[in-house]
Amino acid sequence: MSKQRKNGEGNDVTPIATSFTRALRSLSQPGILWHLVWPTLVSIAVWLVVAWQFGGALSAWLAGAMGNFSWFAGWFGDSGAASAASVTAGVLLVLLLLPLMYATAATIVAVFALPLILERVAARDYPTLEKRRGGSQTGSVINALVALAWYLAGLIVTLPLWLIPGLGLILPWLLSAWLNQRAYRYDALMQHADSEEFARLVGAHRGKLLLVGLGAGALNYIPLVNLFAPAFAGLAFVHYCLETLRGMRAVR
Repeated sequence: MSKQRKNGEGNDVTPIATSFTRALRSLSQPGILWHLVWPTLVSIAVWLVVAWQFGGALSAWLAGAMGNFSWFAGWFGDSGAASAASVTAGVLLVLLLLPLMYATAATIVAVFALPLILERVAARDYPTLEKRRGGSQTGSVINALVALAWYLAGLIVTLPLWLIPGLGLILPWLLSAWLNQRAYRYDALMQHADSEEFARLVGAHRGKLLLVGLGAGALNYIPLVNLFAPAFAGLAFVHYCLETLRGMRAVR
């Protein structure tokens, strides 16, 4: 038996596409659809309140900060610099608001919704998969907060690049894909995998986990569907990780 098959990467492992089709099928289970919606609704409500309370002041501060750069005045001239800074600040804040909503919803999903989704999905689709409980709810919270911190750091570092045409779409997609796999892989496996299995699966399937995250992140650009995107990503990771774990155990 090859090393590849020992790591669970053989042809018998469920393809990435299948994790999404199974996630769609799981929507018919009682209670699943609600857990896909409410984290996003909570996140939108929170950030709309924040924008209403602090958006004007933050936009003015950001415009003032940009106006202090000599290169900015050089581009637009002294007469047009203030107006250009105000418009640019508004665009940056709008661009920033959407990924912040997504990150907040993803964190809520990881900490609260996904453990409940996992119980229902595992009971129906993976009832014979032994629970070795290598993770915990405390670990889930810590993992979600660490993932969020790294995501926000990436957001801040790359934010100036978002004004370049095209990158304002690509960079948030890549960041959300990374956040998906970093936040959800722990929750998807915490009940069923032990610590050794978790490390081995993540190490062997890091690229495929990122592809699952990319596929789920693309849903953010589809109107209305993006309301479900954070939790649907978690649901897809549950199916991918549990099926992969089942395959790993079968070939050992």
